[in-house]
Amino acid sequence: MSDEIRLGGMALSNGVLVHGPRAWACAVRGADGELEVASAYKTFRSSDVTVPFLRGPLKIAEVFALLPALRRELPEARLPLERPRVAAALVASAVAVKSVRGSRLGPLAQELVAALAAVAPAALSLRDSAVAEYHGAEHISIGTYEHGEQREREHERCGSHLLGPLLLTSAAGSLLAGRAPAQFRGLARAGAAVGALATSVEVFSWMLRNEEHPVARALARPGHELQRRFATAEPSPDQLEVAEAALAACLKLERDGSRDTEEAPPT
Repeated sequence: MSDEIRLGGMALSNGVLVHGPRAWACAVRGADGELEVASAYKTFRSSDVTVPFLRGPLKIAEVFALLPALRRELPEARLPLERPRVAAALVASAVAVKSVRGSRLGPLAQELVAALAAVAPAALSLRDSAVAEYHGAEHISIGTYEHGEQREREHERCGSHLLGPLLLTSAAGSLLAGRAPAQFRGLARAGAAVGALATSVEVFSWMLRNEEHPVARALARPGHELQRRFATAEPSPDQLEVAEAALAACLKLERDGSRDTEEAPPT
């Protein structure tokens, strides 16, 4: 890896968000075609938390905690959930899950099919979209930076690789929650969902450390196919320019912050 700074990202409908341990930056292509960039230090950092099973949910929470600052600093940014196609996919997922759980399938089969139904419409909504293209641009820019050579649009640390572990842990958690007394079942399902996410992140970390292990490769396969077939697409040079601008702005703050002080200043 060309640098010690580990980066993550998120594709938008018109740009890319890149974030590191201390800072974030977002670049978008405005309606007039102009490139616009905003960046800031994080006020909440999950990298400070190292407790297993707690750090996973906090990593997810950290990304969502960035969104209000993103909208404030860069109102032109368009989040994927704002697209009608994605909103419709979420509704379709909820209907599909309810239908599966009311079917005659066995309990374990119900939960496995329900877990697939929860992600399939959203995956289909990404196919051949600008979000998928910006997702590809995000992976190419971050992967090229990390490996010091030109990379493809698929990335080994993409969140899509959580799919395999999440399908299994969600099905197991929902199956156990379904055995709770009726009055506590909703709370049990909510707890099972958080537990499934926390466990999946820990399993994903193990997968990254043991990429050649047969179990790790099997667990990564569903996410790899999701990433390759639906969640990413080849970006245009203009989209790559946007991703690289976000990457450069984020790295500037990360490096400036590490030089100026041991802990990056809040914004």
